[in-house]
This record gives sequence, C-alpha cells and structure tokens, in this order.
Amino acid sequence: MKIKKVISFVFLILLFFLPFHQCKKGAATFTLKGTITDETLNQGLNNAQVYLYKVPAGSSEKILIESKQLDANGNFSFSFQREAIEKYVIMIEKENYFLIEEDIYFSTLTTTQDNIRDYSTTAKSWVKIKLKNNNPQTNDHLRYIKQEGKVNCIECCPSSEQNYYGDLDTSIYCINDANTNYSIYYWIIGTNQQNLLSANTSIFDTTEILLNY
Repeated sequence: MKIKKVISFVFLILLFFLPFHQCKKGAATFTLKGTITDETLNQGLNNAQVYLYKVPAGSSEKILIESKQLDANGNFSFSFQREAIEKYVIMIEKENYFLIEEDIYFSTLTTTQDNIRDYSTTAKSWVKIKLKNNNPQTNDHLRYIKQEGKVNCIECCPSSEQNYYGDLDTSIYCINDANTNYSIYYWIIGTNQQNLLSANTSIFDTTEILLNY
C-alpha cells in the first residue's frame, strides 16, 4: 500500500513539472520580415543595413538583437525569441538615403504567423539657395518662404519665413527628396519685386536656385 502511495506521489510531481519543462523547451519566437522600397528609383533598396533593437520596459536603452544587409530586392527577415519587452525598434540606413526608424510595440506582434513590416525611403539631393543683393542699402529687406521641399526631417531647412537685411551675399544649403521640386517665394519688402523660384533637385547632387535682387 505504501509503495502505491509513493508511486502516485512521484507521478503527481512529474505531472506538475512536465508542462514547465515543455514550455521552456519550445520557447515561442517572433518572425519579422518585410521589404524596403527605394521610392526615388522605384525598386527595392539594396545594400542597405537593417538593425533590430529591443527596449526593455521602463527603459530607453536600445539593445541590439541583430543586424543584417538587405538583399538585392530590399527584403529582410528576423527571427527572435519572445521576451517581456516593451517594444522593438527597426532601423534601416544607407548612405545618401533618408534614415528609417520605427517603434514596433510588443502588443502588435504575434507568434502564430509572420509579422510583415514594409517601409520606403528616398534618395537625398540638395539645393543651394544663392542670395545676392546687387545694390545693397542698409534698409533693404528680403523675405522668403519655402513653397515645396522636404519637411519634418532633422536635416530639413525650416518652412517658416526667412528674413535678411542690408548687404547680402550668401548661400544656404537645404536637403530634399531626390528628383523632386524645391521652390521658394520671395518678396523685397517695400518694393513690387516678388517671384517664385523653383528647381528640380537631382539625385545625390546639388542644384542651385539663384536669387538676385
């Protein structure tokens, strides 16, 4: 009778610990994959580097999980263990292209199927706004404002009115999406002189807008 009780007790212990052992052995994983598009050339972004970070709850520290290069068609794929993490951060960078960085929250991911995240970026170009006062007077007042051009980026020139006074001979460099227009509208305050100046900025190059007054 004692032997039966001992066997039953051992059996119950095994039943208690078995599910935990199985769960640990078959730890769940997330699969994150997608395609990065080069909008400027209308193709997959190749030879770019993609980074995947994790951010623990209550922290702002980004811990690198893995990095890899996009394939020739701009595709990427990560498989990583499911953890108690607040969010993940994906970052894609390539020289002379605008950086992609996005938060991916834990709650939006699933272990039952692939998590698809597709992104796009554009090549960089620059505009050189050349400002030249040919007959300067101390009370001369030039005002211009951007009409078209890249906005809401760290490198972007402001979209607010810009004011300059008196003697002026300078150049301002502004970043733009490649193969798109950049334009400014200007006034010479106190005169009838005003105009719209525009240029299409070439990929990886600098295009000049000349403002003579």
